[in-house]
Amino acid sequence: SEKMDNCSLELNMDDEATVISGTQLAKEIYKEVQRDVESWMSLGNKRPHLTVILVGDNPASHTYVRNKIKAAAAVGICSEIILRPKDISQEELLDLTVKLNKDSRVNGILVQLPLPDHIDERAVCNIVAPEKDVDGFHIINIGRLCLDQPSVIPATAAAVWEIIKRTGIPTFGKNVVVAGRSKNVGMPISMLLHTDGEHERPGGDATVTITHRYTPKEQLKIHTQLADIIIVAAGIPKLITADMVKEGAAVIDVGINHIHDPLTGKTKLVGDVDFEEVKKKAGFITPVPGGVGPMTVAMLLKNTLITAKNAVTAFMCVLFCGSILFIKNKD
Repeated sequence: SEKMDNCSLELNMDDEATVISGTQLAKEIYKEVQRDVESWMSLGNKRPHLTVILVGDNPASHTYVRNKIKAAAAVGICSEIILRPKDISQEELLDLTVKLNKDSRVNGILVQLPLPDHIDERAVCNIVAPEKDVDGFHIINIGRLCLDQPSVIPATAAAVWEIIKRTGIPTFGKNVVVAGRSKNVGMPISMLLHTDGEHERPGGDATVTITHRYTPKEQLKIHTQLADIIIVAAGIPKLITADMVKEGAAVIDVGINHIHDPLTGKTKLVGDVDFEEVKKKAGFITPVPGGVGPMTVAMLLKNTLITAKNAVTAFMCVLFCGSILFIKNKD
């Protein structure tokens, strides 16, 4: 992708942006994961198993989890939902997670966020065994990500990275703005994009600017106007408008906002970008819905397969090391 040169992002300067279909890219990944699951099982391994813990009755969370379970079934991954009431104590939730850590059936554990206010999300993320952490939120997995080592990458960040790579958008030496500094989305995306492409876990070799809620709007505009790639994960509808985007830039919209549509009187889903106006100026753009969302689910399934494979590899290492010790002791 580095060879695509500076003109790559300016192919659509006279036309509207190429709208990147996350739904279509996700279908490609589903096929790849399904093929890998079948191949994995043909070697005598058990079917990967994902367990999702869903606390409370947040409608959006229930929808997201249903989508994940449906997608898992489509690629041949076993899955289950464990429902718990919103008044569950933190101790009960931690105990449940520890039991799943010890359950040999379970390869991947996902605790659906957000959790009720009385529960410390960081404590819950850190109690999930890092080798079963399909969200990539455990402190060890985040640490490995920051050190450019192979790890389970948070699914939304992995989705953005995969969209960029599969679309052929060059990152080497490019200016990137990431609007949003959350530890689950903005931070891991920034880590992937700015790190060394020659390292153990290759990065994008981009120059990354991170902005956040305290970045003045006029300063944000200065940064975005220089950006070859803008990634927005701020949760603010129409945060990025056409006057903030340079011709031919790639705009990746991670925002999920439910707003009232005055035309229909119903609630509709929008991102953080003024899509209709920005697409007249950008080179590439992702829609909401149908962009990063479907890709996030696809990358979660990929993470589940990775954790299943890693578990068997770790078990084989233990067996091998045990055999060596046994032989040495015999001698």
